[in-house]
Amino acid sequence: MSDLVPLYSIKVKCCNCEHEFETSRVRPSLKKAIRRDTDFCSYYKDENPDFYVVRVCPKCGFASTENSADKLTEVQRASFKERIGNRWNPRHFDGHRTWETAMETYKLALLCAQSINDKDRILASLLHHIAWLYRYKGETEQEKRFLQFSLESYINVYERDGIGGNDARLLYLIGELNRRTGNFPDAVKWFSRLINDQKIVDAAMIRAAREQWSLLREQMRDARLDPDGLLSEMEGT
Repeated sequence: MSDLVPLYSIKVKCCNCEHEFETSRVRPSLKKAIRRDTDFCSYYKDENPDFYVVRVCPKCGFASTENSADKLTEVQRASFKERIGNRWNPRHFDGHRTWETAMETYKLALLCAQSINDKDRILASLLHHIAWLYRYKGETEQEKRFLQFSLESYINVYERDGIGGNDARLLYLIGELNRRTGNFPDAVKWFSRLINDQKIVDAAMIRAAREQWSLLREQMRDARLDPDGLLSEMEGT
């Protein structure tokens, strides 16, 4: 197993120019995380699969993920070309990626998503991954900056789409990112919403929210914060 090459290549078709190219992935058997943060940021012994999430077309420069659209509209293509494509110098990102290369692909994907007015879910995920990359390097200020951007996009998802039975994870993430960015009162409200909504039956997310609620209570006590009697409200759950 130790001699197994961690990366393999897959062929994908660019959703902008339809050029077919190869991009690297980490073998599924090597994707086991050694630990995971409470906002799902994972750590790996060897190659980090998150470094290879973004696929960059070497021909036109459009960067996307497997959750992106299969094909852009003409309006989207024109917008991408004007804002990014016209300045693209052809190059490829296949093979091993360093932290710096991974960050480059994520920020390019973010610019591409913004240029075509992509879904808030896509933007939130990209912003969240960029925050994780900064976390790996211990760059706390930049991490919090992008966590806040990501949080705003997740809230946009909730406000536009609402939640279904399988979106407990969205509510949890909004609560947890509020906690991580120091927005304790808002964190309380979102965790409470998840825990008390009878339509949500995701036991794992409800349990995770309760655990973070307990941690949040201690953080608020330590910071001597009790806006609007939230600690009393929390004690009653």
